Amino acid sequence: MSEITPDLVRHLGVLARIKLTDDEVTQLTGQLDAIVDNIAKVSEVATADVAATSHPIPLSNVFRPDEVGQTLTLEQTLQNAPDAADGRFRVTAILGEEQ
Repeated sequence: MSEITPDLVRHLGVLARIKLTDDEVTQLTGQLDAIVDNIAKVSEVATADVAATSHPIPLSNVFRPDEVGQTLTLEQTLQNAPDAADGRFRVTAILGEEQ
């Protein structure tokens, strides 16, 4: 017994705001039904003693720990800036140009 019907596919299309042609509904009905059947087959063999995995290979964090190091002074930070004011980078306004 098929769980996915053309009416269900049309309804899903309306919910997703996707306009589907009759050919697309027919094609998607078969494809979605196959997906649901395959998920059911996997569910049959999945047992509680098999742990769920998000990745087939165990992963480990390769990043170094965050440590506070030497930082630039405000003067060093702004020394090569094309324009600075009040201890900040000064840039031209860009908001509102294309509105």
